[in-house]
Amino acid sequence: MILAVVFLALVQFGSPIAGALLRAWYVLPVMAVGAGVTLVARWQRRAATERARAVRLASLRLTLEELDALDPTGFELAVRDLMVRDGIAARHVGQQGDQAADAIGKDTIGRTFVAQCKHTTSGGRVTSRVMYEVNGTAGPAHGADIAVVVTNGTFTRDARAWGDRHRVYWIDRDRLRQWAEDGASLQRTLRLPARSRPRRPASKPTA
Repeated sequence: MILAVVFLALVQFGSPIAGALLRAWYVLPVMAVGAGVTLVARWQRRAATERARAVRLASLRLTLEELDALDPTGFELAVRDLMVRDGIAARHVGQQGDQAADAIGKDTIGRTFVAQCKHTTSGGRVTSRVMYEVNGTAGPAHGADIAVVVTNGTFTRDARAWGDRHRVYWIDRDRLRQWAEDGASLQRTLRLPARSRPRRPASKPTA
């Protein structure tokens, strides 16, 4: 309404702006249609890209050699993609101050997964300290139902035992082969129960 009043005032006082608008009135619908076509085309490209990504991830297989060749960020992204392949709506969150989480996602029955990734190029071993950190932050900071540490290396015996006691799941090189290379789902690799469980309170670190 206000715009119409302003336009009529411009016409009344012979404004050149109003004259230009009158001469080019037919351009406005064309511009609107063009903008709409551009938005639709952009949406279609985005949808096609997402469909292509979903198809690619549905059959994703990564060998240990391919995973070994990645840098730490690439490894985190690979873990996220494997989670997506297995029906977990995951996103990459790894960064400085990530509070022991590199990928977070939710599966189809509502369980929240938090993955901490430890990439090594020299056959390194994950220690109990990493398990303590994940246990202390996965639930309180990220609302995790399932906390898992993933490495292309190995875990110390104490780290595995501590994780088993406190339900911090772990994927070492052997399990990673089953998950990434052989195509077993994360749920199957971790031998998760079919139903969800209450979220874990953080446990105090113990030796």
